[in-house]
Amino acid sequence: MDKITVAVLFGGCSTEYDISLLSAAAVVKSLDRKKYDVVRIGITREGEWLKFDGDDARIEDDTWRREGPCVPAIISPDRRARGVVVFSGGCAEILPVDVVFPVLHGKNGEDGTVQGLLALAGIPCVGSGALSSAVCMDKDVAHRLAAHSGIRVPNSITLRASDAVSDAPGLAAGLRYPLFVKPANAGSSFGVTKIHDAAELPAAVAEAFAHDGKVVVEEAAPGFEVGCAVLGDDALTVGEVDEIELSGGFFDFTEKYTLKSSRIHMPARISAETAERVKSAARRIYRALECSGMARVDMFLTPDGEIIFNEVNTIPGFTAHSRYPSMLGGVGISFTEITDTLIRLALRT
Repeated sequence: MDKITVAVLFGGCSTEYDISLLSAAAVVKSLDRKKYDVVRIGITREGEWLKFDGDDARIEDDTWRREGPCVPAIISPDRRARGVVVFSGGCAEILPVDVVFPVLHGKNGEDGTVQGLLALAGIPCVGSGALSSAVCMDKDVAHRLAAHSGIRVPNSITLRASDAVSDAPGLAAGLRYPLFVKPANAGSSFGVTKIHDAAELPAAVAEAFAHDGKVVVEEAAPGFEVGCAVLGDDALTVGEVDEIELSGGFFDFTEKYTLKSSRIHMPARISAETAERVKSAARRIYRALECSGMARVDMFLTPDGEIIFNEVNTIPGFTAHSRYPSMLGGVGISFTEITDTLIRLALRT
């Protein structure tokens, strides 16, 4: 049987560039070379696209561009090409691909931009399409759609670039502290601040605006965060629920990637009945936000047992120790089975 050519995109013009490298290295390692021809396309922090033909380890330690070999390469939006245009030796060559696996976190990769390009190109794409990717990246829009589907969301206000930072305390007067101030479009907790009084709000809003032109100010949900890994399109597989235990503060960038003072419990320390309610809410949110392929749905579980929506990651962390593959591992699905399933789902659409 002919091999399937998979183009894996990594890096990206995003604050989450480094995380993408770790995830992509794990994805590339998981792909069975007896089944797949793997084309690795790196995107630099500046947005330059390069075909990388070196050792996979160079992706993880971010020496891929320096130690190469690399040549310029882009995905052509021309449907006649259906592949990657590689520029080498003064010539352009089209390298056909069957499917693209974007392992890009945050803006310019997880937000519908790359998914839209692939839709124009007519190339199957692993994961959600342009609509769902854009909706899930925007915390304001995602919360409004989730609320419309009957899922509780935190009380919040939305600020735009036209709003003066100094006006933020007055605009947020109806909210109860503590509050989270977040860029509407960002990931890995970049630009997120937890504040406890109005005096802290202007600085927190200014920090969030440094990452995006729209800012969400929301009440901190009581209780703790739980997550669900969802895999599939029509038929959905939901992994074990996990739980984030914090010793203080919030699950910021440092805690997410070092677990310096926090712990992740998988499965979560909740009853079987509560776990089923969390999974049901995750499926409902996944459908409401038009997700496909994969997503990690994050929610809060209050002391009263109420579920409050937090966010959806359409391209969640994908290292061997990341929450998404760990939760699916809890129901017996290996890392390799996850990537195989995602590619099969993409090719079916």
